[in-house]
Amino acid sequence: MKYTSASFLTFNTKKYFFVLLLSLSLSLSSWATSGKWTSQVTGGTIEYTATESKNPIKDFNGNYVTVVYLKNLAIKKIGRNSIKKDVNWLLSEGYRVIELNYSKNSNAKVLKINADIIAINDSIAAGSFCGFKNCSQYKSYVLFEGYRIARDVSYFIDNPKIYNTPEQYIVGDSLHMDIIYPANPKVKVPTILSFSYSNSYANYDSNKGILTDAYKDQRLNLAYSFAGFNDSFLEGAPANGMAWAIADHPKYCPWGKGKPVNGANDAYKSYEANPDTAQKVKSAIRTLRAFGNKMGLSDKIGIFGFSRGSTAGSMAIGDRKVASLENTGFHIGISDDVQAAALGPGVFDYTLIYNKSNDGDKNMELRCPWVWGPLEENRALWESMGSSFLVETAATAPTLFFYNTDDDAYYEDQIINLKNKLDQLAVPTTALINYGKGHSIPQTEADLNILYDFFKNYLNSPASNKTYPTNK
Repeated sequence: MKYTSASFLTFNTKKYFFVLLLSLSLSLSSWATSGKWTSQVTGGTIEYTATESKNPIKDFNGNYVTVVYLKNLAIKKIGRNSIKKDVNWLLSEGYRVIELNYSKNSNAKVLKINADIIAINDSIAAGSFCGFKNCSQYKSYVLFEGYRIARDVSYFIDNPKIYNTPEQYIVGDSLHMDIIYPANPKVKVPTILSFSYSNSYANYDSNKGILTDAYKDQRLNLAYSFAGFNDSFLEGAPANGMAWAIADHPKYCPWGKGKPVNGANDAYKSYEANPDTAQKVKSAIRTLRAFGNKMGLSDKIGIFGFSRGSTAGSMAIGDRKVASLENTGFHIGISDDVQAAALGPGVFDYTLIYNKSNDGDKNMELRCPWVWGPLEENRALWESMGSSFLVETAATAPTLFFYNTDDDAYYEDQIINLKNKLDQLAVPTTALINYGKGHSIPQTEADLNILYDFFKNYLNSPASNKTYPTNK
């Protein structure tokens, strides 16, 4: 066969494009790795595929912001996008995506899947998950198929003069939340919001003489949150037909620090104060509701709180309207009501801290008077600092309390007093007691089922039509 100049050009053009496509294919495939991961849910190994973003985002320490994506589960997928489309979207946003393929295993469903969520977070916190030692330990997420993430959504501008630390922090940072939601959902689902029990804060680098971002956006710091307490509740919510969100703790300051203007150093050690806390909580709820409407979520929001996150989240349940709390922050005019709350051990009424001695609240017993003056002379001020003050009528949100009686005794005292107040007002309440040991979060399938069913009922989740008992 003879080649004309035209046919020779055509041949070489085809050859060129073949080589180019092969080169691109090899280049693209080099971004992904695969292997086996041992799953507690399936009782064996499952396949994973890890894909790097072409434009990866990293945390302050240079570690990769990572999404562990659970796919081909044995539950109904709420988001209508294809898995490929949502994974590609995550990659385009800069996330490293590690897909765990459950291949429709019959155990990859409600409650059982929580065991793997705990294992994933524990592995990332330990510095080794699917062979990766550089996943961010405070910006990594477990997402269910069909879900996406709106990360670092601003919900309030902090006032540096509330806690006055560090002294170089004079321009307020934005507090943020992450919203995990089904993309293109079949139905509108409710959202559970939690305030982190890991604090984010401004940090001054004395060596460089500047404020740094080292401790901003620490709400998901695994060592102090999900992994530290084997907490799988929020990240398991999608299996129960819900979205979830986690917000920076309202106290934008290390938990053991904070001082009033012209006050003693660390006067705020181990507690937070109003109106700052309630203002931020209410603004967070309004922000979540505003974004949720755009995302196709339902209007119903529940609160899940544990430890300092319970103290903060409890500010949302009461129905008392205080102008200084309602008209500050973002999205003024949108409702800040919540429809249900599950509250673990926390502080709801500071006037109770002297009920008993040596019951775990010594820091508050000593330091609260430094800020608010003696209790007997300033009772009204002390009352206004706690969430119990905001509970006024039966319009308060139905609440489930959970705690262990071998935890610090003041937690049980706080819960009993707030529950009694709600019961007297005929607000629906229930309690989950001694599900574990000490300062911990429910982990067993039976206990998690109680929590999820509570929210499904009051938030009208499409995953349940159960009726939940109250006042028990």
